[in-house]
Amino acid sequence: MAKKVEKVIKLQLPAGKATPAPPVGTMLGPVGINLNEFCTKYNDATKDKMGSIVPVEISVYEDRSFDFVLKTPPTPSLLLEVAGIQKGSVKGANDIVATITKDDLRKVAEIKLPDLNTNDIEAAMRIVAGTARNMGIAVKGLNDAELAEQAEEAKEAEAEMAKLDAELEEMEAQAKAMADADMPEVESTEQKDENETSEE
Repeated sequence: MAKKVEKVIKLQLPAGKATPAPPVGTMLGPVGINLNEFCTKYNDATKDKMGSIVPVEISVYEDRSFDFVLKTPPTPSLLLEVAGIQKGSVKGANDIVATITKDDLRKVAEIKLPDLNTNDIEAAMRIVAGTARNMGIAVKGLNDAELAEQAEEAKEAEAEMAKLDAELEEMEAQAKAMADADMPEVESTEQKDENETSEE
């Protein structure tokens, strides 16, 4: 008879470097499995991927034994790795922080393929390209025109914002000056005159 799964725990750990310290200890300690045994098995299974974050799905059985399945590293960490940067852009697509080649994109898509809901490498590349765009990572030859357009749009949007800010400041200054001078309400008399002429 198959053993009953009590709990499934998902973790993202550095390949070959899992230790019983948190988050491993925090997540797995309460379910009663042998932490050292898990760490040894995980590190053996991931030692060829050192330097990457490798997600793992652990099935804990009622007798406190366990099995685990390794997943592919998260797309953002793979993209950071191929781009050679520490972190993506905080402004997303409007701020390009790195550029990768189409080959780099394909490499990441091939790694991610088993975990994506497609078997088509082109579709996988499009999914990965979307993540790259949101991280501010451009793909050479894939979206050059789009990137130039985005940069232009971002520049125009910033100029527009600056213009609006300047207009707002000017209006506020005028309103303040009018309030300080305590002028009579000229606008309302003009309004009445217009109404009178339109009635005639």
